Amino acid sequence: MDFDVVIVGGGLAGLALAAALRRSSLSVALVEGRAPVTPEGWDARIYAISPANARFLESAGIWAHLDPARMEPVRAMEVCGDAGGRLDFSAYDSGVGELAWILESSLMQRELWETVRRQGNVTLLCPARPQALAFDADAARLTLDDGRCLSARLVVAADGADSWTRAAAGIEVNFSPYGQHGVVANFTTELPHRGTAFQWFREDGILAWLPLPGNRMSMVWSTPEAHGRELVSLDPAVLCARVAEAGGHRLGQFELITPAAGFPLRLMRAPHAVAPRLALIGDAAHAIHPLSGHGINLGFQDAQMLATVLAGKPGHVDCGDLALLRRYERARKEEVVALQTVTDSLQRLFRPEAGWLRPLRNFGLNLTNTLPVVKDTLVRYALAS
Repeated sequence: MDFDVVIVGGGLAGLALAAALRRSSLSVALVEGRAPVTPEGWDARIYAISPANARFLESAGIWAHLDPARMEPVRAMEVCGDAGGRLDFSAYDSGVGELAWILESSLMQRELWETVRRQGNVTLLCPARPQALAFDADAARLTLDDGRCLSARLVVAADGADSWTRAAAGIEVNFSPYGQHGVVANFTTELPHRGTAFQWFREDGILAWLPLPGNRMSMVWSTPEAHGRELVSLDPAVLCARVAEAGGHRLGQFELITPAAGFPLRLMRAPHAVAPRLALIGDAAHAIHPLSGHGINLGFQDAQMLATVLAGKPGHVDCGDLALLRRYERARKEEVVALQTVTDSLQRLFRPEAGWLRPLRNFGLNLTNTLPVVKDTLVRYALAS
C-alpha cells in the first residue's frame, strides 16, 4: 500500500493534520489502534482552545459541527499569586469576543474522526498498530501488526509523548519530570462563573478552574505527587469541599461530575522535530507544563504548519525531503521553545521550595496588572497561539 503521507496516531493532532490536508493532492493514511469512544456524561479531558486554533479547526471543517451546548467561551481570567499578587485579563478590554474556548477532548476528536473518515484522500486504518519502521532513500516502510506493509514518502509521528514512531526512528528525547501530578475533575457549581477562568499559584501547586457550560467547571490542579495521589483518593464530598476551599469559595459549593484522575507532569524536549522522511507533531514533538493551557494549541499549530508546507510544495519536490521538512521545523521552533521556557520558568518560580521568591513573584503579578500595554501584548500572543 503506497501513500504520500502516513500519520501514526489518531489523536487530536494527527486527525487535525489529516483534515487540514483534505484539499491537497496528497494520498494520506492514518494508523490508529482504536476509534474514539464518547464517554458518558462529561469528558474529564478538557482543553482551552485559542481563537487562532478555533479558526484552524473551522478551516479544517469541524468547528461548525461542534455542539455549542458543550462549549464555553472564556470572557475573563483571574490569576492570583500566593501572597496578594493578582493579574486580570478581559476579552472586552482587549477588544475581542473571547480569550479562549473551553471544550472536551472527545468532542473535538469525534468530529475530526468523522470528517477524516469521509475524506476522499484519506485511508483510515483502524484498528491497526505499527510493528516495524524502516527508512531508505526512496520511502519509509511501516509494517503493521496484522502484516500489512505501508510505503510512504513521509511518516508523521502523532502518537503522543511516549511515541513508538519516534523511538523506532531512533530519535532520543529528554524527559524532565516535575515531581508533580496534574489532577483533573469536573464539578457543578453553586454560583455562576460568568465565563471566567481562575488560576491560583498556591503553596501546594497551581490550581485552575476552567468554565464549562451552565454552572459547571473543570479543574486542573498541578501539585506535588503525594498531594495529587491524596486528592484522587478522596471521597467525592471531601474532594468537593477541598477544591471549593482552595479557590476561596469563589463559586460556592461543588458537586462532583466526573471522578478525579491524575497523571504525572513532565517537560519533554526533542532535539529535532524532523528527520529524512519523518516529522513529529503534537506531544510526540514536545510536552510542556499545563499551567499555560497551551499543550494542544501547540499540537494544532504543528498540524496547521506541516499541512501548509506539504500542500504548498512544488509538484516535483518529495514530501519526505529533509530540506522541505526543515521549513516546518524552523517555523515551529521559536514558539515551542518560548512556551516551554516560559512555562518551565513559571513552574520553578512558583514551586513550594521557592518560597523565598514569594514577594518578588507577587510584585511581578501586581506590576503587570497595572500595565495595560503589557497585558494586551500577553493577550494578543495567547490569541494567536
